[in-house]
Amino acid sequence: MPVLREIDKKLMAHVIGLSLRNVSSGRGGPFGCVVVKNGEIISEGVNEVTATNDPTAHAEVLAIRRACQKLVRFELTGCDIYSSCEPCPMCTGAIYWARIEKIFFANLAADAANIGFDDSAIYAEMKRPHSQREIPMIQLMREEAQAAFRAWENQPGKVPY
Repeated sequence: MPVLREIDKKLMAHVIGLSLRNVSSGRGGPFGCVVVKNGEIISEGVNEVTATNDPTAHAEVLAIRRACQKLVRFELTGCDIYSSCEPCPMCTGAIYWARIEKIFFANLAADAANIGFDDSAIYAEMKRPHSQREIPMIQLMREEAQAAFRAWENQPGKVPY
């Protein structure tokens, strides 16, 4: 296990404070997050799902969006995330797409599940074949859709990501 630096503890204490303030505000769940580059906070996010009626408005997703806007780029190489909780499947995906280098977290996913934020059904669903998922996933018109992929593949000057 890596040795925690004093800055890591300070940043996590800040994130925990964000999550506590968010609960007090009544605007969302007990989650906070910051994106950090070279020890400096680039952006912050708190859970705003109920405040914005947006199921994707998790602290990590919002912090990533804001960091990308601030840095004017679509990836966050060289940045770390500090989150008050182990990221959910959606946030973990966003973190990987953003190319974050390290994830620091406080509470476990099991701790979140204990207070009603349980992602275990999502993890289980992802392992099931499309046809056996709770929300049916029905593939159609693949051949027609391949036209967009071929166009992308042949697009000169595209920005790969």
